[in-house]
Amino acid sequence: METEQVVLVDEAGRAVGRADKATVHHAATPLHLAFSSYVFDQRGRVLLTQRAFGKRTWPGVWTNSCCGHPLPDESLQSAVRRRLADELGLVASTLDLVLPAFRYRAEMPDGIVENELCPVFRVTVTTEPVPDPAEVAAYEWAEWSDLAVRADLSPWCVLQLAELNALGANPSEWPAADPSELPAAARLG
Repeated sequence: METEQVVLVDEAGRAVGRADKATVHHAATPLHLAFSSYVFDQRGRVLLTQRAFGKRTWPGVWTNSCCGHPLPDESLQSAVRRRLADELGLVASTLDLVLPAFRYRAEMPDGIVENELCPVFRVTVTTEPVPDPAEVAAYEWAEWSDLAVRADLSPWCVLQLAELNALGANPSEWPAADPSELPAAARLG
């Protein structure tokens, strides 16, 4: 079975190589391409997920709906749809790019680092999640305004919330970003 790979990128967001996903996260994690998504239901609530306790990075931590890495030669939109189906059994009704150039670096207490160019998507769904327990320990629907007072969210989620709230208080009114603003490595299909 072929191992899943991530796209390594340089400081300008250009693809510079590939690495096995299983080995890329360590104390000197290279910059690589990822994505985050925030899933909303028909009532406007946002889906929060608790990362499975067997995850290498941030096990058991509450975070945004779904994160992941596009495969080499896979568009971000396809990767978001793939991971939503794999992790949560969800099919996106709509999928909009909202933060094309989000980037972060975060270090866990044990020294493992996340270092990602991580465009952010707003997704709407019409069904309830059916989580894969290897990926998601628990989930909850929350009001967007309640996220500001939570102290238990992943470091990338906290950083993204600041940028997303700058787009407006109502997530359904956030403007969709221009895909040309994506890092060069993410401008596929």
